[in-house]
This record gives sequence, C-alpha cells and structure tokens, in this order.
Amino acid sequence: MSFSRPPSPRKLLTLPDSASLATSIRAKALVFSDPQSQQLLEHVEQVAASDATVLIIGETGTGKELVARHIHAGSGRGGPFVAINCGAFAESMIDAELFGHEVGAFTGANQSRAGWFEAANGGTLFLDEIGDMPKPLQVKLLRVLQERQVVRIGARQATPVDVRLVAATNVDLAKAVQSGRFRADLFYRLHVATIHLPPLRERPGDILPLAHHFAEIYRRKLDLPTIALAPVVEQLLLAHEWPGNIRELENVIHYAVIVCREGRIEREDLRLPNTVQPLPPARMPQPEDGLDSVRHAVKLLLDQQHPQLYEALEQLIISTAFEHCAENQLRTSRELGLSRNVLRAQLKRFGLLGERFLVSTD
Repeated sequence: MSFSRPPSPRKLLTLPDSASLATSIRAKALVFSDPQSQQLLEHVEQVAASDATVLIIGETGTGKELVARHIHAGSGRGGPFVAINCGAFAESMIDAELFGHEVGAFTGANQSRAGWFEAANGGTLFLDEIGDMPKPLQVKLLRVLQERQVVRIGARQATPVDVRLVAATNVDLAKAVQSGRFRADLFYRLHVATIHLPPLRERPGDILPLAHHFAEIYRRKLDLPTIALAPVVEQLLLAHEWPGNIRELENVIHYAVIVCREGRIEREDLRLPNTVQPLPPARMPQPEDGLDSVRHAVKLLLDQQHPQLYEALEQLIISTAFEHCAENQLRTSRELGLSRNVLRAQLKRFGLLGERFLVSTD
C-alpha cells in the first residue's frame, strides 16, 4: 500500500507549547493552504498593519486566538500579547481582573493589583468570548476604548493605557444587540475591522496539512520513527464535517497516532462518529448503498465547483431513467414518481422528446 507525502502548508501558526493549554478547547495550529484561507491570511495581515480594534467571528476551535496573535505579531507593537477568556471568570471577579483594584477595594483585596489592561500596556489585549461579558462591564469597556485609560476598583485616579483590543466571539453579536444582551454602542465600537474565520469544513484544503502537522507533533512526543496516513484515511478526514473544528481534528489524530501500528494510520485507527466509510474500489455498491454513493458523488462535484450542478443532475436523472425504461414515458413517470405531464415537459426541456414521441405511443 502506498502512502502520500505530507502536504506542505503555505503558512503555519501555532500556540506556545504550554502545559496550561493541554486541555483547552482552543485550536493550537492554523494553516493557510486552502484558497479561502489564503485570502483570509491576506486580509488578516492588512488589518494587522493598522491600529484598529478587531472583532474576530468564528466557531469554537477554529483558531481565533492564533489569528489574534498573528495580528499582534504584525502590528509592530512592542508590548506583550495578553489573552483573556471573558467566560472563564465569575461575574463578580471579571471587573477586578480586567481593570485591577486597590488595597481594601473589597474583602480579600490585601494588596493593589494591576488588571489585564495595564498588563497589556504597549501591546495587545485579546478578549475571547466577549459576547459572554456582563452588561455592566460592557459600559466600562466602552469607556476604556473611548478614553484610553482605566480606573482600578477603589481608585480615584485613572491610569492611561496604550492597548490595542482584539475581541472574539462565536455568537452573533448583532442578534445579541437586538435581544438586549449586548450594548449596541460597544458593538459598533468593536465592529471596526471584522474578520470572519470560516469553520474547518469550509476550508478543506487545510485539513490534510493540519492532520500531518498533528501527526508529526505526537510522533515526536511518542518517540516514533515515522507516521504515514493511508489514502483511505485521507479520504475519511476530508469527508468528515468537523463540528469541533481544528481541536477535534487534533484529538482524532492524537488518538490515531497512539493506537496505530508500524507507523501507519489506517481506517480502523480513526475514531470518527457518524462517518460514511468509503467503498473499496473493487466492491460494487449494493442497493442499500445507492443513495450514499450518489451523496458522495454530489459532494465531489460540489468540491469541483461543477457549473449549473442542479440542472446537470436533473438532466442526468431524467435521461438515465428514460433510457432505463426503454424510452417508455408511462413507465419512466411511474419509476420516478412524476406525473406524465411533468415528465413530458422535462423530456422536451432536455431535448429528449423527438418528433416520434410528440404523439403518444404508450
């Protein structure tokens, strides 16, 4: 059995190798091999060169923090990159975490502490899941963005900050505004430069480069000599919908590397739920496999961006059924579940109704 060479990603972004990220749901690698991803990268780097506030919109596990880090790297800002998940703190604590506090500001405040805005001074503050931020804090955040200064809890004086804000969300903030869960003025303040990060299923050209990247990462950790992906494995990876995006792909490859034998990942090493297994080339589809085979063929045509696909498929169904029924209109209409008038209209539309059929011979 032959194995393909790992595809080389056009550009690879990775998170720092930290034990604190081991159980995170965030994506730890991002590539830009798919044409859509390459356009995205160009847009990200254009935005990075400015000093605009950025809003990144995308599903969980698509790589929003990686994009934010790349924006910081391309901004030329000398300060640190600080990443905060707004949904990870209790509502009573997030105020102090973001803006800091003075001694005695609340019970347990035994010493002054700078908040994350001050910690990111001169650099970039990444606020993930900003849609989860309580509305009272949204007011304070808006004030910081407008005045470029923060007031610690318990303080009387403001502290100037030079921070570029990059926010991210996996919810529709416009709908959150309509429902009253998010302030409209803050939404428009964040909505300066918007980056829509597509899910992995919409950028299939990135799937195999990421798979090979993760296979190489876990091969090294397990001290294995080589790891290869069988062609059928690559087909299965490309066919999967990846609801968990890049993080799900990493978990699947990690498990496959652990259980595979002789440095080869085979079909049985994958743990993919609800995946239609591709048919071996020598096996002819059985009757119960017919619609699955058609579904697979339609997906291939969609990937190939076949022009006027719906009309082409419609014509294929009508012409094939007509030929199968020996050009008998009554039988064809019965087999397809169409009325005879509808069938005749379709036959005429596709040029299948010659002069000898204008007068019925059925």
